[in-house]
Amino acid sequence: MAYYAAILHMLDAEKNRDVRPRHIEYLDELDIKGKVFARGPFADGTGGLVVYIADSMEEALTLAERDPHVVEKSRRLELKEWSLL
Repeated sequence: MAYYAAILHMLDAEKNRDVRPRHIEYLDELDIKGKVFARGPFADGTGGLVVYIADSMEEALTLAERDPHVVEKSRRLELKEWSLL
């Protein structure tokens, strides 16, 4: 298992408000399955961060690309492997 940081850059704040409930529901389901280490918005409103727990970059990318914010293009995904020290 490894950690992957999904940085979700804000693209459309209005659309973001509409999509947010589906985004939260999606992450709640993954959290129950043990696939989310941390999550939350940036204080300056420019997006947010989800740290996924996955077996590979491919799995993390699949999880991140299924996020409603990414699917509906209210936020842009940037994914990086993250080392927990």
